[in-house]
Amino acid sequence: MSVSHLYPVILCGGSGTRLWPLSRKSFPKQFVKLGEGETLFQAAARRTTGPKTQPPVIITNSDFRFIVTEQLDEAGIEPGAILIEPSPRNTAPAILAAVQYLAARDPDAALLVIPSDQVMPDRAAFAAAVEAGLEAAARGRIVTFGIHPTRPETGYGWLELAHPPEDARPAAIPLARFVEKPPAARAEAMLADGRYLWNAGIFLVTVRTALAAFEAYAPGMLAPVRQAVEEAGEDLGFLRLAAGPWQRADEISVDYAIMERADNLDVVPFAGAWSDLGDWASVLREGESDAAGVGRFGHATAIDCTGTLLRSEAEGLELVGIGLKDTLVVAMPDAVLVADRSRAQEVKQAVAALKAKGARQAEHFPRDHRPWGWFETLALGERFQVKRIVVHPGAALSLQSHFHRAEHWIVVSGTARVTVNEEVRLVAENQSIYVPLGAVHRMENPGKVPMVLIEVQTGTYLGEDDIVRYEDVYARGQGAKG
Repeated sequence: MSVSHLYPVILCGGSGTRLWPLSRKSFPKQFVKLGEGETLFQAAARRTTGPKTQPPVIITNSDFRFIVTEQLDEAGIEPGAILIEPSPRNTAPAILAAVQYLAARDPDAALLVIPSDQVMPDRAAFAAAVEAGLEAAARGRIVTFGIHPTRPETGYGWLELAHPPEDARPAAIPLARFVEKPPAARAEAMLADGRYLWNAGIFLVTVRTALAAFEAYAPGMLAPVRQAVEEAGEDLGFLRLAAGPWQRADEISVDYAIMERADNLDVVPFAGAWSDLGDWASVLREGESDAAGVGRFGHATAIDCTGTLLRSEAEGLELVGIGLKDTLVVAMPDAVLVADRSRAQEVKQAVAALKAKGARQAEHFPRDHRPWGWFETLALGERFQVKRIVVHPGAALSLQSHFHRAEHWIVVSGTARVTVNEEVRLVAENQSIYVPLGAVHRMENPGKVPMVLIEVQTGTYLGEDDIVRYEDVYARGQGAKG
């Protein structure tokens, strides 16, 4: 079997709750800059871009679609297609949607399926591993990628090889079995054995082999996903999968649906650096730290601390740690995490507890991203709210009105083109304009630099769902985000 083209398929719909409060459901870790460089999503897209690959196929949800395009544009990467899931159904339907999409366009192609939230800085080593797996994929094998373990990790799944690698060169080796996250003693034994690797959650497969695997192990998923793809609608360059048939697909991971049942699996060992940055302990371990093992980010000061992460994500907030040992401290404008380093995996439980008590911080990021830019709340009272709003060059908010609030806009940087009912005017720096209750209004940035303004809202109800849209270049419909 020959392979016509190789398409990266990037999955970026996860929530990353173990990196709360920086990563939340409304803005998860793959889109956050954990260091000074690119986001994890941008790095994943760049890692799979090259002369031997086609433009990537992205699978995400409606809330993230404009974040995806904005970050790809910032990285200078043109996507091949962006598929929008109507609802989260786990990885098996998502991957099958990409398979069905390519089957109709390039049936002799192969897919390289990768998560969007991993760190793999050695692009050349990764490309070599993919090249080694492509021959096996062309022979009808499903190729996974395993990471040479460096410690007895209990937070990862492992892969047992049929035999140890012969040398350091990447080569496909038959998979003996998957191993679930092991207890510590078992992890120690597997680390010493030499036949076990960490499961990276990356795999390579041809369209035809993938379809055959779903036919054999998850046949009930084929028809609804195929229909969801065939009835998908174009939406501003996105491809929205049809919601009705999509809901009939089983909600299941590709590991349970296919990988752990198939008998044609190979593993390509990858010896380069890798991390899934699954919790704050791994961020500390993989990041820069001083001789005492202290990692600092933002305005953070450590005095007599060891093995500790101090991370300030709030402008003007000074974070100081004194005498801390093996501690994780992450400060945001609206939430602070303090945890023992050994209990980093339990942050997910804290998010669940916050969600149960109705705390907005459980899922919502303080900076709310929109296709036109972003805003954040600076002050909130019973009948008022003060926001900072940033509008990208050339972007425009929808033409809208509100039932319960009036707004006062003060431009602090750039120039705004403002519509209030029938009047359209330019508002420059240090100028302001009043939008009465019920007025039909719109704000645009006609300039070439970001436009920043302060918005003061007053009224009986200040929720984001108090909005009626009349026109919107982003076709969001009604509701807070549409």
